[in-house]
Amino acid sequence: MTRNRNLLLIYAAAFLRSLAIGMASVLLGIYLGRLGFNAQRIGAVIAVGLFGMALGTLFVSLSADRIGRRRVLVGLALLAAAGGAGVGLARGFWPILGFVLLGMLNSMGRDRGAAVALEQAIIPQHIPARLRTSSLSWYNLTLEAGHALGALAATLPAAWGRGVGLGWRASYQAAFGLYAFCFLASALLYVGLSRDVELESAGGPASPGMPARIPPESKRIVMRLAALFSLDSFGGGFLNDALLTYWFFRRFGVAEAVLGPLFFLAHALNMASYPVAAWLARRVGLVNTMVFTHIPSSLFLIAVPFAPSFVPAAGLYLARAALVEMDVPTRQSYVLAVVKPDERTFASGITTVARNVGWVSGPPLAGYLMQHAALAAPLWIGGGAKIAYDLLLYRAFRRHRPPEESPVADAQDAGAPLGRNSPRRP
Repeated sequence: MTRNRNLLLIYAAAFLRSLAIGMASVLLGIYLGRLGFNAQRIGAVIAVGLFGMALGTLFVSLSADRIGRRRVLVGLALLAAAGGAGVGLARGFWPILGFVLLGMLNSMGRDRGAAVALEQAIIPQHIPARLRTSSLSWYNLTLEAGHALGALAATLPAAWGRGVGLGWRASYQAAFGLYAFCFLASALLYVGLSRDVELESAGGPASPGMPARIPPESKRIVMRLAALFSLDSFGGGFLNDALLTYWFFRRFGVAEAVLGPLFFLAHALNMASYPVAAWLARRVGLVNTMVFTHIPSSLFLIAVPFAPSFVPAAGLYLARAALVEMDVPTRQSYVLAVVKPDERTFASGITTVARNVGWVSGPPLAGYLMQHAALAAPLWIGGGAKIAYDLLLYRAFRRHRPPEESPVADAQDAGAPLGRNSPRRP
């Protein structure tokens, strides 16, 4: 019963966090543009926020099990609230850089930060192994519901301007105040978590303590996955929601009143794809689901700049949205399946750090290319990098099955070492 309560609290906190992230991802690029920042400076602000997110995730990977998972989750939420409030109040380029770094402000439109890495390590501890992929699918559906409603909430500044006569700056400040409130509320939810969320020790009750010593075999698998994920996220760094909304804004002259609903629909399609991904993975396997849904999504994206007007461009973007996130719960499940339970925080954290580092490198280069080369260059480069990742991942791991896909092992509970019965060498 306590474990079910923990899952409900985690899901609720994750929803509030992703709601804030979904809203900020649509608003940030346009807000900075209204402040007079050029594309290169917008890219730099986005990159610094992602760099802060990478640092936070690295800290989680190495220290959360020792300090205590609940304490770390509360601390991350409070820092994010402070950073978001600061972005709304600051005026200059350098103060905004400082606040996005402090708050680890994520403008990717997808919640893939330090808190997610830690929650992913906690969830399998509360469920049977056979339900791991489906549980992570519902967790990601919860995140995507927040992203979708957050994107829709990005229309609030325009509504406040029309309805109550707020100036554009005051409207954006109110929106970033709402962002901070969501994180404060999530911090309160984390306070209610029980000790069951902490790393389970073999000989005693769950409590903060030393993290597991990671064997070389597990490190090798995790590092290989992390290297591949960094290539995928490098492509994703060109494609964050803040830059994509800026691209639609510049290319077709549509503002947040139109872009908010568009990105709401995109996140709604992402959300609908998660249960489908879990269903498909049970039939064709985790790696096949990851690869053969991801490649078509990138092809749709590459085609977007060739659309002659906003409507067909939006249609191609939505087609991409229906497929692009199906690799998320399957990827998370695969990473957690090929390591033991006491290695999950490390595995989830390191692979998330690798993705965050890849994201950091993308936005500054994307901003530079948008300003000095071609407005559509990030969409082509990002899509191409993601296709390269899919092909390399399939080549490296197509024969390395997780335990539930192996004929010799079917771990039945969350406490079983999920990787012990399957060959670990890809």
